[in-house]
Amino acid sequence: MEKKRNLSQYKEEEIPFSDDKHHTIAIVVAEWNSEITYSMKDACIDTLLQHGVKRNQIIVKQVAGSFELPFVAKQVILHQNADAVICIGCIIQGETRHFDFIAQATANGIMNVGLECNVPVIFGVLTTNNMQQAIDRAGGKHGNKGTEAAVTCLKMLSL
Repeated sequence: MEKKRNLSQYKEEEIPFSDDKHHTIAIVVAEWNSEITYSMKDACIDTLLQHGVKRNQIIVKQVAGSFELPFVAKQVILHQNADAVICIGCIIQGETRHFDFIAQATANGIMNVGLECNVPVIFGVLTTNNMQQAIDRAGGKHGNKGTEAAVTCLKMLSL
């Protein structure tokens, strides 16, 4: 696969998704760095709608930060029968090792929920060195990671 400059560029034929099964898709979004995460959430929802997912099939849950994403992802799978979960967050490098611990725990947690529940759980979490890199990936020059997460989700549901 070629490396793309804009992460949101894809070909329609790359997504063999059909919503004949009326999938329920949950989006769990962190409130921390909300100017970034809400832009990603909006792009994610728009992409799902463009590919035939109905608005009433999309569950949106908000959590305080990225660290809380895996717990709520598991809850929507277990209690709201989500067929897939898209986790959206933004962790920006600071001056301490806090970034490393949160990013690692979040990534492992999201992966483990998918494996434990046998449901696609998509990692839509930015881990950037600074705010500008996050802006560039949440609707800026590198597209919108929310779109990429939605496309990944649709591809996983098509398997």
